[in-house]
Amino acid sequence: MNQRELRYSKDHEWINIEGVKGKIGITGFAQEQLGDVVFVELPEVGRVFDQGAQFGSIESVKAVSDLYCPVSGVVLAINDSVVDQPDLVNKDPEAAWLIEIELKDPNEMSSLLDSKEYDELVK
Repeated sequence: MNQRELRYSKDHEWINIEGVKGKIGITGFAQEQLGDVVFVELPEVGRVFDQGAQFGSIESVKAVSDLYCPVSGVVLAINDSVVDQPDLVNKDPEAAWLIEIELKDPNEMSSLLDSKEYDELVK
């Protein structure tokens, strides 16, 4: 996935927007902090989340971390592959998307960070 297409939250989630849909995952930085991911809990399709709301959790051998929605929307799909094989997040966190949502308000994207801003955040 091309990093320039991604936008980032300060909570270390990324979103890749295609039209009015977006796939959400965790950043490489978040994955490194977590270590070996052993479990991912994701919401049901159809759930609606506000920007910043917790939509699931990710568990590693080190800790359990909450997952936050970078924008408001309704869940269109979950990545069953990641639920079945959580270690996919370790192999390529920017390819192992977690949920796909339909954006409620595309203007919320302006509150997210671009790759340069995110790199500055995690320095």
